[in-house]
Amino acid sequence: MTPPKKKATGKKADGRKGTGRKGTAGKPAAQKPAVKKSKPKKPVAVPPPVPDLPFSPALGAGDRERLLHGTHHDPHGVLGAHPVPGGVVFRALRPFARAVTVVAEALRAELHDDGDGFFSALLPLTDVPAYRLLVAYEDTTVEIEDAYRFLPTLGELDLHLIGEGRHEELWTVLGAHPATHQGVRGTGFSVWAPNARGVRVAGSFNFWDGTGFPMRSLGSSGVWELFVPGVGDGELYKFDIARPDGTHTLRADPLARRTEVPPATSSIVHTSRYEWGDAEWLDRRAATPVHEAPFSVYEVHLPSWRPGLTYRQLAEQLPAYVRDLGFTHVELMPVAEHPFGGSWGYQVTGFYAPTARLGTPDDFKFLVDALHRAGIGVLMDWVPAHFPRDEWALAEFDGRPLYEHEDPLRAAHPDWGTLEFDFGRREVRNFLVANAVYWCEEFHIDGLRVDAVASMLYLDYSREPGQWTPNEQGGRENLDAVAFLQEMNATVYRRCPGVVTVAEESTAWDGVTRATHHRGPSGFGGLGFGLKWNMGWMHDSLQYMSHEPVHRKHHHHEMTFSMVYAYSENYVLPISHDEVVHGKRSLVSKMPGDWWQQRANLRAYLAFMWAHPGKQLLFMGQEFAQGAEWSEAHGPDWWLLDPAYPAEPDHRGVRDLVRDLNTGYRSAPALWQLDTDPAGFQWVVGDAAEDDVFAFLRHDAEGTPLLCVANLSPVVRHDYRIGVPDDVPAWHESLNTDAERYGGSGVGHPDPVKPEPQGWHGRPASIRLTLPPLATLWLRPA
Repeated sequence: MTPPKKKATGKKADGRKGTGRKGTAGKPAAQKPAVKKSKPKKPVAVPPPVPDLPFSPALGAGDRERLLHGTHHDPHGVLGAHPVPGGVVFRALRPFARAVTVVAEALRAELHDDGDGFFSALLPLTDVPAYRLLVAYEDTTVEIEDAYRFLPTLGELDLHLIGEGRHEELWTVLGAHPATHQGVRGTGFSVWAPNARGVRVAGSFNFWDGTGFPMRSLGSSGVWELFVPGVGDGELYKFDIARPDGTHTLRADPLARRTEVPPATSSIVHTSRYEWGDAEWLDRRAATPVHEAPFSVYEVHLPSWRPGLTYRQLAEQLPAYVRDLGFTHVELMPVAEHPFGGSWGYQVTGFYAPTARLGTPDDFKFLVDALHRAGIGVLMDWVPAHFPRDEWALAEFDGRPLYEHEDPLRAAHPDWGTLEFDFGRREVRNFLVANAVYWCEEFHIDGLRVDAVASMLYLDYSREPGQWTPNEQGGRENLDAVAFLQEMNATVYRRCPGVVTVAEESTAWDGVTRATHHRGPSGFGGLGFGLKWNMGWMHDSLQYMSHEPVHRKHHHHEMTFSMVYAYSENYVLPISHDEVVHGKRSLVSKMPGDWWQQRANLRAYLAFMWAHPGKQLLFMGQEFAQGAEWSEAHGPDWWLLDPAYPAEPDHRGVRDLVRDLNTGYRSAPALWQLDTDPAGFQWVVGDAAEDDVFAFLRHDAEGTPLLCVANLSPVVRHDYRIGVPDDVPAWHESLNTDAERYGGSGVGHPDPVKPEPQGWHGRPASIRLTLPPLATLWLRPA
């Protein structure tokens, strides 16, 4: 792109600009007024014509000041090489340089030192040559490409899509991108900062002085851009932003794909060179819808699962451990970069960068690849609800509210001291929707568990009257957030076959997992999620289990109520990190009784959970009955599984049960094939409150049943009659949580149990069972 030629101007003696044209009193001769003879005037002194002055290559005071203060919107228009009358003007801004020389094929010309780091010259050339700059400093001389001779790295279509908020691959154009541009290797930097008066790039390549690296504004898009030759992978950088009030702020790149290890905060130029080996996994993951497939999730906080391990070291241990236990998926607590480790990753500053605490982005890809090659899907927690207020990150990014809502009451998150995204701003929605796609496409993530959805959906979430304003319809729903979630889900499902989105949503919002184009009773289309965490089941069932068995009969409904709404959404049953921290105690420690009873209660509860309609999620450490609350500082208490520890068999027994639960679960389609279909579940015993007994049937698509019976009292119940179908000739006990190898008392049924023709519980036949204390049985057709 050749800038327009500038008109030559002259200056009058008093410093005012002249026209550069001859004529009376500064007017062209042709415009000289005619003198009427009928009204003669007194003679007037006519000044001599102002001659054309030679073109001055040096920048005017205004441009110099704006460049030095970082507030110039078009540095490419004044720096670099430009055809002008009389030749080509060359200008450079190289602070601390002693001399700058233009070097071309048949040209070597030193520029004039104009002071303050500015250099210029007018050379008698007809065209702008292919040139380089030879820059001499006190102790060295470097030959470089001139950053101000390059066209923008973003095209018109990119800018149009950004302006419309529809650039689904935003990470490919904003941020830092090493590339060959116009035949030269370097890095293109671009950032959205519509309120900035100017933006510069500062980094390790310019000693963190961005004075000589001002970026150009790409019009109404709000995007600033600069291609810097010679800069490549590994360089640190930030954006030096001139705010509307003239002050400056140094900001990390919102779309940085790699960052420094916290507490350092710089962004890092990065090119991925990872070669994936999971094509087979990706090809088959979309074969069966998630809600019709086995889905058993092990939740992991990577920095503390095995403290000190890197992504690549975790890849040597985590896939083997998860595969041995039989889980189908892992869910990784937020891996996006975050400054405070104690937030567990839920206060994100680097939405496009895996945390550098454990390695590089390619190292994280190695871990995901290893899990896939082990047959394990990877979910990650994704946090689009809010972000922290760190002054080097997103908060008032360009000097005014940008990513957050401009209304302070809408921006401030009342619970976490963070800022909520402005979902009504199309560029912000684009930033987040593209981010969801980014993790799925660039890192092969199989699912996004979306954190804190309830806080996004309601304008009055954790706010008192007077602290929120109703929407345009007078309601409490955040219509912007609804539209964002619908767009995000629709985009991810369209672009990424086989990927599932999971909502952590704790209210009775209608249609969380309903398709976005289907309207419900509330008048809203569905949010479009694939699955939703069943927080009601989790709270009710844990409340029931925390009671002493003698009191459980008064709380029987807490274990049965979930079936009233079990098919209102596609559910996951979550026993997550949130339930085993902050004084809530670990899962086994929630159980009443002595150590034997606590473990028995835990085993019975887990087997009940695995048989209940819905998918399963269990947080690390709970699979071996860790007694202490989880702490990110030291992670699970692996020493409990040391054979030298006297109680090791107790903990190993629970882990063995979890392995067998997953094995039995995956081999029994009745437990997952009709998870979202009422035809897959039938109560057998749902009202035996005095006995603390529950029994139900699960069915697969072919009608094959599995019978689950739970005795949550501490007494053995002999000859307990259970109604069953009359078309199963015999039942065998496929799982018994009271088995001795799990640490139980060994009460069970080694032989098949045959039905009797005596009707019971409204069924034509029945079986008599000996129910172990505090135990759950699974029985399948023999």
